[in-house]
Amino acid sequence: MENQNNVAILLAKHVIATVANGSNLVFSPMSINILLCLIAAGSNCVTKQEILSFLMSPTSNHLNTVLAKTVSVAFANGMNRSDLHLSTAYGVWIDKSFSFKPSFKELLENSYKATCSQVDFATKPAEVIDEVNTWAELHTNGLIKQILSQDSIKSIRESTLILANAVYFKGAWSKNFDAKLTKSNDFHLLDGTTVKVPFMTNYKKQYLEYYDGFKVLRLPYVEDQRQFAMYIYLPNDKDGLPTLLEEIASKPGFLDNHIPRQRILVEDFRIPKFKFSFEFNASDVLKDMGLTLPFTHGSLTEMVESPTNIAENMHVSKIIHKAFIEVDEEGTEAAAVSVASMTKDMLLMGNFVADHPFLFTVREEKSGVILFMGQVLDPSKH
Repeated sequence: MENQNNVAILLAKHVIATVANGSNLVFSPMSINILLCLIAAGSNCVTKQEILSFLMSPTSNHLNTVLAKTVSVAFANGMNRSDLHLSTAYGVWIDKSFSFKPSFKELLENSYKATCSQVDFATKPAEVIDEVNTWAELHTNGLIKQILSQDSIKSIRESTLILANAVYFKGAWSKNFDAKLTKSNDFHLLDGTTVKVPFMTNYKKQYLEYYDGFKVLRLPYVEDQRQFAMYIYLPNDKDGLPTLLEEIASKPGFLDNHIPRQRILVEDFRIPKFKFSFEFNASDVLKDMGLTLPFTHGSLTEMVESPTNIAENMHVSKIIHKAFIEVDEEGTEAAAVSVASMTKDMLLMGNFVADHPFLFTVREEKSGVILFMGQVLDPSKH
């Protein structure tokens, strides 16, 4: 799992550097990894090996074992609670002129419990787009209503297969914030200006640890047999986030080695409320990071069968990722969808005022899996 988290950090660094363009960011490393695992299962040997190398996993069996253990811990029971909910879903749309290879079909139905639909990409692309968007909205509790735009009709018409993964999380804080204490205050932007945003506070002890140049806050959610928490990585310098991100990315195991273990009294404690979504072309980022073979002709030979040799030229044409997060006094609600289309107790005193750009993660503590990750540069932007 430490390797998976290292991949998540490198991915975040590339997204911030190439597509975030100075904006707030949220994405789900887990959703993207799961989709890559599915693509690996349907790839030829060389492509599969490149995906495994990218995910820092020695074999398919090892990767599947890590994934299975993660899912069994993070998604265990507790599904009916109103204050703690985590779900994932898999959707597959295949052109009516194709059929799955038996081994891939078995994987989809048994291991991933995917819902599979036969569709007509060539003559009814708009219907396919609507169907995928409806699926995404259903499995993100309405947070993500559109993952495919009507502008994508041309590329959808040329598709033979779409794979999708959705992740939805809702968690109430174990020690909530009193809305009556929320007050507007200055948040310092990277360019030196400030904006007024609402800050939450409470007078409870906090899981807080000080390090050289930055602080880490751990905010637990309510528990069942699972344990979820949000982590906020706050640089001491108001413009220190780029330097902190560089440090995090350059030290393998950083996130697992910087976990606050004890609660301390916090004299001045303020966290901004924030709510935003972020969408990006994950395939461009992955290719930029060196993962290229899944996007070349003939890389996906183990997914579908067809009477012609068309299947031999299948490749991933695009991976779109969209995520949403809202943090308020009650807790956190977050969702993400990834779509790949194939084509032809010590008494210490401290302060924690997150009044300038910071990094955050939402993770399940027992497995260590990072569900969501991002940066907050300007909480006033939705």
